[in-house]
Amino acid sequence: MSVELNHTIVHSRDNRESADFLAHILGLRAGEAWGPFVPLQLSNGVTLDFATVPAEAIVMQHYAFLVPETAFDGILSRIQEAGLTYWADPHGKRPGEINHNDGGRGVYFTDPAGHGMEVITRPYGSGGGTTGES
Repeated sequence: MSVELNHTIVHSRDNRESADFLAHILGLRAGEAWGPFVPLQLSNGVTLDFATVPAEAIVMQHYAFLVPETAFDGILSRIQEAGLTYWADPHGKRPGEINHNDGGRGVYFTDPAGHGMEVITRPYGSGGGTTGES
């Protein structure tokens, strides 16, 4: 039996703002609103459906995105151009740095709703260099 994640709902203060924010950073395009959701389709077929909820109902979640090495520089540039604080580690102890876990590159930042976003070029445990936590 094959099981794949198809979609998940991402709580946000403003579904369009959050979907467009992440789409811009990742070099993608958010879709048109569908009911209460603004979808962001990822290349592996998973859709992030952004939903507007009251701010006090948002619980921080962590979303990690595996990207090609060739896409990382553009993503990092867009993070920097947006004036976002970014870190090499999930605890925010290495601001303005990236990591080289498993021989790749990675960076952490937050979205407008306060969710922890991570972009990596190599899956954890794939070897080559230091490992960290996501």
